[in-house]
Amino acid sequence: MSEFQCSILLLAGGRGQRMGGQDKGLIMWRGQPLIAHVQRVARPLSDDLIISCNRNRELYADYADQLVSDGNDDFAGPLAGILAGLAVARHSHLLVLPCDAPKVDRNLLCDLLNAAGQHPQQPLMVRHGEHWEPLFCVIPTALAGVFRQAWQTGERSPRKIMLQLNTRAWQCAENDPRLTNFNTPELLD
Repeated sequence: MSEFQCSILLLAGGRGQRMGGQDKGLIMWRGQPLIAHVQRVARPLSDDLIISCNRNRELYADYADQLVSDGNDDFAGPLAGILAGLAVARHSHLLVLPCDAPKVDRNLLCDLLNAAGQHPQQPLMVRHGEHWEPLFCVIPTALAGVFRQAWQTGERSPRKIMLQLNTRAWQCAENDPRLTNFNTPELLD
């Protein structure tokens, strides 16, 4: 386990359009909601597990130390959830993960935390091949103001903000199955 202490944010606040409007974190896979698979791996790595959700708070409460929401009913996207997580995180860094990646494993998370601890002032984002994965990242909470300012100027892409901040890449294999997002019904099979 990493000695690098961080808060962990599980993003579960989306509209779920590609899932017919269902709350993705609560969709069942292998007998449990998607959020349970990610939470089970993340839980031992932090005493500050945050879930960003915009509905079904009572169902998410058992999986988190803190719940946050975007503050509106517009489903404003993952950056809104990240901003909410940065605002309440109790540690100096925030590990961000999507709720619909149930194949994520402890090795991946420990590797991310160890890499983030080597350069703690810089954000770290997973990259596989030439593709960045902005919802698999570690953000220093000291950068919350930079993220908030970008939001206020109309930016909605966490990837763009992090790349502007000279984010370091943590390279994964191009088709690493641990990064698979279950964001369509076909992927649940």
